[in-house]
Amino acid sequence: MNVLSIGGSDPSSGAGIQSDIKTFENHGVYGLTVITAITSQNTKKISKILPISSAIIKSQLESVLNDFKIDAIKIGMLYDASIIKAVHSMIKKQKCPIVVDPIIESTTKTILLKKSAIKHYKKMIIPLATIITPNRHEAKILAGTTSIEKAAKEIQKLGAKNVIITGYNETKNIIEDFVLESKKDYILKGKKIEIINHGSGCNYSASIASSLALKRSIHDAAEYAKEYVFQSIKDSKKIGKGISITYKKTSEMQKELSNSIIDFQNIKNSIKLIPECQTNFVFSKIKPKKIDMVLGISGRLVKAGDMIIQAGELRYGGSQHVATAVVEVSKKFPEIRSAINIKYEPSMIVKAKKKGMKVISYDRRKESKNSKQKENSSISWGISSCLKSMKPDIIFHKGDMGKEPMIIIFGTNPKQVVKKILAIR
Repeated sequence: MNVLSIGGSDPSSGAGIQSDIKTFENHGVYGLTVITAITSQNTKKISKILPISSAIIKSQLESVLNDFKIDAIKIGMLYDASIIKAVHSMIKKQKCPIVVDPIIESTTKTILLKKSAIKHYKKMIIPLATIITPNRHEAKILAGTTSIEKAAKEIQKLGAKNVIITGYNETKNIIEDFVLESKKDYILKGKKIEIINHGSGCNYSASIASSLALKRSIHDAAEYAKEYVFQSIKDSKKIGKGISITYKKTSEMQKELSNSIIDFQNIKNSIKLIPECQTNFVFSKIKPKKIDMVLGISGRLVKAGDMIIQAGELRYGGSQHVATAVVEVSKKFPEIRSAINIKYEPSMIVKAKKKGMKVISYDRRKESKNSKQKENSSISWGISSCLKSMKPDIIFHKGDMGKEPMIIIFGTNPKQVVKKILAIR
């Protein structure tokens, strides 16, 4: 997936284009950039702004749009009317989701959108927005009202399909965002940290753009972005002499699992692999003793029309059943650290055996009543009952009363799991 960021350059990498690239990478998408302004700034202040000419902006956009398939666009800093007109003229016909982050003023109180350009912004940029993400102050400037609900409706009247006003309501420990979709509105609550930081707004909108590229719903994208920003503020670093810069720690395991989830989603007709109970994809630490040592999706990979979307974030303990399967297998074969559950298809079992894969199974009908009545014990029982001396590529069962048949594919890492799926499709 390719996500294009259109905005200003920040040499401190706390915000702007540089920050967006970091966020895109953390979400497993490829970041493309078009620079609209060069700033001289650090963690204390912005000292100079050099707007890029409309001709160069158009040239940058033409270069990118003519070569790459764009799955989402994020629009950040647009300093003046000429920049706004240039961007509008080049992307007004794009069919992908567009996230507009109205960069009006920096954390250090420098004006980043000229007052004389606001009318052009309202007319040309807001109507492009699949989602616009102003904070309370920005919403007031764009809508001319302090009422958050009214401001969201006014911004929607300007053409934005969906409006998220961040920081709708704040207490000491909680921060709420107001979300207005086309036919509903709701509030998303999240944890708050009292840290003045540089970059959280850019992190949020870049996360939203990444999620839309990955086909997440607006609700799930906003929820995921809220958690991402919380973690980036929590992990923020005081690198310079001024305010802290947001920073999101993403482990190599998270990157590897995230990339493999995307590879799985991109398999042709992969939606047919999703069972009724949905799918999880996991990756464990070495020799996991419990599911808290296994990275998985806090929700599931779910069917949404003709697409698969990731409902939930990657976190340790995020999976129950597939993580338990990995824990059990790794007790005997510690090199096995990843697995995915998919829909049972007899033809896939036949093909796996023909490919020389090690396939074993268990009969859920033979499970004792005590085991069935004990919460979350069926997977442990099933895996342990069929494991012998053969390291499995696949373990399956044909179901039981009220229990869906299932295939679990194992590997040393997520990439190997995806290769095995491709081999038996």
